[in-house]
Amino acid sequence: QVQLVESGGRLVQAGGSLRLSCTASIYTFSNYAMGWFRQAPGKERESVAVINWNGDTTYYANSVKGRFTISRDNAKNMVYLQMDNLKPEDTAVYFCAARLGYSVAANAYRYWGQGTQVTVSS
Repeated sequence: QVQLVESGGRLVQAGGSLRLSCTASIYTFSNYAMGWFRQAPGKERESVAVINWNGDTTYYANSVKGRFTISRDNAKNMVYLQMDNLKPEDTAVYFCAARLGYSVAANAYRYWGQGTQVTVSS
């Protein structure tokens, strides 16, 4: 059974930083691509950042390039999203997801966490 638990979301002022963490209960974590996705009220879920199994391939949405960094620690079954220079439009519920094989499409991911709320005030 795969379980993903996100943490680190909170209220932050514009220009601030947050680090989201995702703890994965996956027996073969290093086989999985991991992604961060977000969903704002009234909007569809969108891909934010994705990382392949060993970290040498990453994807970032244009809206977060240069501000967000995804990373993973396979020894700890953890994936992180460092978010800098946050903007009010980054406000959303952020989800961690896992799948076997690399993909940037949210609908390709089978396993999802419950999400963590990030709110950026102006």
